[in-house]
Amino acid sequence: MTNFQIWGKALTGMPRLTDEQWQQLDPVGRWLICVRASVLLMTFSSSILAGILALYFNVMDWGLWLLVTLGLCLAHATNNLINDATDYWRGIDKEEYFRNQYGVQPLARGLISRSGMLLLIGGTGLSALGIGLVLLWLRGELVLHLLLAGCFFVLFYTWPLKKWGLGEPAVLLVWGPLMVGGGYYVISGEWSWLVALISIPYALGPTCVLFGKHIDKRAADAAKGVRTLPVMLGDIRARRWVHYMLVLQYAVVVLLVVMGYLPWPTLFVLFGLKSARAMWRAYSKTTPQSKPERYPESVWPLWFSAYAFAHTRLFGGWLFLGLLVANFTG
Repeated sequence: MTNFQIWGKALTGMPRLTDEQWQQLDPVGRWLICVRASVLLMTFSSSILAGILALYFNVMDWGLWLLVTLGLCLAHATNNLINDATDYWRGIDKEEYFRNQYGVQPLARGLISRSGMLLLIGGTGLSALGIGLVLLWLRGELVLHLLLAGCFFVLFYTWPLKKWGLGEPAVLLVWGPLMVGGGYYVISGEWSWLVALISIPYALGPTCVLFGKHIDKRAADAAKGVRTLPVMLGDIRARRWVHYMLVLQYAVVVLLVVMGYLPWPTLFVLFGLKSARAMWRAYSKTTPQSKPERYPESVWPLWFSAYAFAHTRLFGGWLFLGLLVANFTG
């Protein structure tokens, strides 16, 4: 298995590696696995949405968009590293914990040392901070507020926000108004409440993914004293909340189109309803006791989060396509 193959697997999923395969990896491959690169797609998509909206409103600056995209992805990567390190050092991520049943948790497996993890966190985090400071110099005071808010969520998402049921609301705020609205501001030099509102349907996707992941490991989190919203709500109510968010994604888009705030091609998102129905059905039942026959071995034991992730990618793709069609035909 070549390094490029591992890069591709790390960017599209959670590869499972033996210790020998890990030792053969190059630094880029190890970094991609450590930061859980596949979930960075949701952050990249938030930046794409900010860029498409900047195109639509004729305020696009490609250089600033590239800086925003790189900075956001590095910030998310830093958060993932801090998340894994904090959970491991607090005694949550041990061999039997749900997180270690899918993908590779290098720190828990002993594949990376404590000092190595700290170097990764420092290097990735300082790179993100450096880009933020460049954007602050280019755009001024509001970027400082966005930068401070981003630092807060990167540093404190794992503890205490996730531990006390605030992780899910934080994701809605971060992947929507903070990333998309803030990204649009940096690109255009103008804050837009309309853009912040448009970001909500997309941000509900990553929020559903996190809800799904926390439902998947609800029992494990409860045993460790991690009070995510699904732990606090219970299995049935947590799954019902995801149903509500799924409906809200489409309802907000349709409402914004009817009110004239979004162009009609944005209704391309309705082509995602087949995926939404599959996700709805999955969340209508408890997790299967064992892997269904045709379910991918590489994904199991993830269940609810896998359905939410697949739908989020599809919903985002149709949303972006609709906005691009409106941009080039309007």
